[in-house]
Amino acid sequence: MPNLQALPCYLNGQFSTLEKASISVMDRGFIFGDGIYEVVPIYGGKPFRFEHHMARLERSLAEIRIPNVLSREAWRALVDELVERHADSLGKSPSALDQLIYIQVTRGVAMRDHVMPADIEPTVFAMVNTMKAVSASDRANGVACVTAEDFRWEKAHIKATSLLGAVLSRQMSADVGATETIMFRDGCLSEAAASNVWVVKDGKVFGPPRDNLVLEGIRYGLVEELCQQEGISFELRKISRAEVLDADELMLSSATKELLAITKLDGQPVGDGKPGPVLARLYARYQQAKAAS
Repeated sequence: MPNLQALPCYLNGQFSTLEKASISVMDRGFIFGDGIYEVVPIYGGKPFRFEHHMARLERSLAEIRIPNVLSREAWRALVDELVERHADSLGKSPSALDQLIYIQVTRGVAMRDHVMPADIEPTVFAMVNTMKAVSASDRANGVACVTAEDFRWEKAHIKATSLLGAVLSRQMSADVGATETIMFRDGCLSEAAASNVWVVKDGKVFGPPRDNLVLEGIRYGLVEELCQQEGISFELRKISRAEVLDADELMLSSATKELLAITKLDGQPVGDGKPGPVLARLYARYQQAKAAS
């Protein structure tokens, strides 16, 4: 098992390792969860849909009024440096690795006060690790999920570091050996604890609308593009719980899961209980998009 503390990281202008990096206990990210984050997948040494991740990072920062202290060019240079350092530490070429870059920006260090302090420097942190692939069994057979009411706050569109709601939601599925918790608000699908959810019915793909109740994953736009390439109907709208339970196929999407079939929900099979044909077509297109990035 790799020494996680020796993994390369970046903190406030300096490259180091996790064992050497430290922040103040008065950082507002630690005290309040006052910050945002991004997770960028790296395939063969190249960031996947990097500009889309940067656009979402900028949106999230603007929503909570934290200045973005780095240009996109500087962010890219930071990511590329971490990718190289990590590969070097493993004695491998970046092209031989799939990695994940975690980026976090908090408001910075100040005395504890709920009011946003003026003129403090944001804390910028990033780290890298090897991407853990979905198992061959889960990829071939799909995964089990459970449902729950969405009890989180109403600004889910911000990729905020205050993730206690997501932690509690995900633990519900972990407690019963399931992969994800599919959440509903006022009887309509929102998202999973750490994934977006897609419904397939009669060969058409549906997802919840882009609004404040759902974190718009980078795969939102990607799934739409893949559907266009395959000639599959794609629509974002309110989706009732009954529609989810009656789906022909259900899919999860995230940076690490890519596209993954849900084949059992609350103990009941989804469709025929196997990954479906729409998933197969979109997943194949996803792999082509990765190769072309």
